[in-house]
Parts: sequence; C-alpha cells; structure tokens
Amino acid sequence: MKRLFDLLFAGLLALLLWPVLCLIALLVRLSSPGPALYWSERVGRGNVLFCMPKFRTMRTDTPAVATHLLDEPDRWLTPIGGFLRTSSLDELPQLWSIVLGQMSFVGPRPALFNQHDLITLRAQHGVDQLLPGLTGWAQIHGRDELAIPDKVALDTEYLRTQSFLLDLKIMLLTVARVLARDGVTH
Repeated sequence: MKRLFDLLFAGLLALLLWPVLCLIALLVRLSSPGPALYWSERVGRGNVLFCMPKFRTMRTDTPAVATHLLDEPDRWLTPIGGFLRTSSLDELPQLWSIVLGQMSFVGPRPALFNQHDLITLRAQHGVDQLLPGLTGWAQIHGRDELAIPDKVALDTEYLRTQSFLLDLKIMLLTVARVLARDGVTH
C-alpha cells in the first residue's frame, strides 16, 4: 500500500509541479555557474548507497560534508540557495528517487555517505531497514536542530509505530513546519 501511494502521489505531484520544477532549475542555472541539480551520495535501505537529486543550493566547490560541519556555511550558498533551503524547494527533485523506489515520502532522512555516526547508530536500532524518506518523524520534531542520538531515537520510534495514518499525519505536519520555516538552518 505504501509503495503504491508513493508512486501515485509522486507522479501526481510531478505532473502538477513540473512548471515550478522547470522555473527553479532555470533560476539555479541563471544565478550561479554549474548544473541545476546536485546528486548527493546517500545511504538507503540496508545501507546501500544511492544518488539523491536536489536542486543545487551551494557553490560547485563546496566540500561534500553536512552543512553544519562547514565553516561559515552561508558563504557557500548560491544567491537563491538560502531561499530554496528554508522553503524546502530544493528537495522537490527527490520525487524521482521516490518513483525509482529508492525513497518513500515518509521515513528517516537519508544520511550522507560520510555520516558514519548516524549510519552506525541507525543500524544498531534497525532503522537502516526502512526506506529513507522525503520527510520523517524526526523532521517534524526538529529537523536540522536535532542531535544525532535524538534523531535516531525518533527514527526508532517511527520504526516501531509506522502506519499509513501516521505517514499522513507526518506529511501534513511537514507541510505546516515548512510553511512556518520551523527547525530549518542553512
């Protein structure tokens, strides 16, 4: 049921949002040199690596580390990067990963390939067996502000209590958090 929902909803959103996706891609290209999409190496189900697309919000010479590990992260942002991140519009290309079955709408956010502490802790709690999500239980409880052990505790809680109704609740709360720009850092 979850996979069918993911496929149908991702297809519908892609159809409805294609003009917005094209406009954002054009704005990214016009505002800074480099491609419109950034393909980030992420950890999927079973700790299998996959490439996840995002609209590029950082300069092309930015080190491949989590944003919070950069010295002065704002200096790496493209002219529209801050807006794309705080509005979460940079995440829209992940509809492609959902269609491919690499991600779901709801699940733990996929770790970067080099976030070994997060990857290890998730594996210890069985969270690595879930498909990563566009949003998740941890995202509606703090997003970027959560410490890794807190994120994993919330991911573990989701693993134990997941259901279609909980997924719908998480998706609705995500929309509310994004509109309020709650818990987001550049």
